[in-house]
Amino acid sequence: MQGEEGFSWTQSFLYHRKLPTVITAADSVELESRELVTNDPLLPRHVLTHKLGTVSDPVTGRTVIVGNADLTVSYVAATESSGLYRNAIGDELCFVESGSAVLESPYGRLAVGEGDYVVIPTSTTHRWVLTSDELRLLVVEGTGSGHIRPPKRFMSPVGQFLDGSPFNERDLRAPDELIQEEGEVEVVVRTRTGCTRYQYAFHPFDVVGWDGYNYPYALNISDYMPSTGALHLPPPTYVTFEGPGFVVCSFVPRLFDYHPDAVKVPYAHSNVDSDEVLFYTGDFISRAGTGIEQGSMSLHPAGYIHGPQPGSHEKTLEVKSTTETAVMIDTFAPLQIGAAALGVEDPAYPWSWARGTGQAVAADGR
Repeated sequence: MQGEEGFSWTQSFLYHRKLPTVITAADSVELESRELVTNDPLLPRHVLTHKLGTVSDPVTGRTVIVGNADLTVSYVAATESSGLYRNAIGDELCFVESGSAVLESPYGRLAVGEGDYVVIPTSTTHRWVLTSDELRLLVVEGTGSGHIRPPKRFMSPVGQFLDGSPFNERDLRAPDELIQEEGEVEVVVRTRTGCTRYQYAFHPFDVVGWDGYNYPYALNISDYMPSTGALHLPPPTYVTFEGPGFVVCSFVPRLFDYHPDAVKVPYAHSNVDSDEVLFYTGDFISRAGTGIEQGSMSLHPAGYIHGPQPGSHEKTLEVKSTTETAVMIDTFAPLQIGAAALGVEDPAYPWSWARGTGQAVAADGR
């Protein structure tokens, strides 16, 4: 049985052929560095994730970009399949930027590809089997007390999606085709105290059947149906998932605001309670001319007033729709920056709003 919140919330029953508890060896291992540094001085940041290069597999090759006590956001471009892995800290929400793979678990095989959100519940043993030469993932790991779920406002008290939700049960894909494997196998388990490699006497992929509501699933971002309005709608309109201390939003192709006097790009704003992270997977009109590209990740922290780049409003006056695609993460506690991510940061980004305003700054702002 795999159950959440002390077996008082969603759970599943898995029927194994052999005991899933028998370990024959254990040792400590280290995965990626999770060193974080403070965003000081407080600045907007732009991380060019594609400059990180490719690594071996989607689990051991992750680079932490930002994080706090509630979540860790990582990026990885993998060229090999992973071993068996179990995250006992929290749920993982993986966004497939490009490539394809099969997520294998005791629940079966789940084929995923470009644009898929993949939700992996806490303590689900799994592995990524690549079906393309390369797999690029944005990984959001909940590390607080709680789970990553669809927003409560889209759900009935008994868990059904409400009419008017931007996605529903028909859009979610569950694993299929159970896997049958035997023999001893290693599983790396991440806990709050570190990582342990266990040797199991019996393979965890020997399940002959399961039932319940706690299992991995996928949702493609193209199946998210956006809301539009005569005037600008705020980011909470596009919430797709929520976790402990954060939300994840989807920006997808949609009609622009259709009032004749509408300002179609977001107005300058200060999100006083949140840090805002955007992962760009397509054109984004409000960031044109700033070096934002496929795979860029920006951080606009609370306390910093931000908004569209100079000239963005004028460029949208006659435009009726946008093809932009992006994943946004809003956190309710300040984010720190992954030490490794600083090596692929664009140092000119904080000063990009000065362009076209007659103000001159050096690359470092001085």
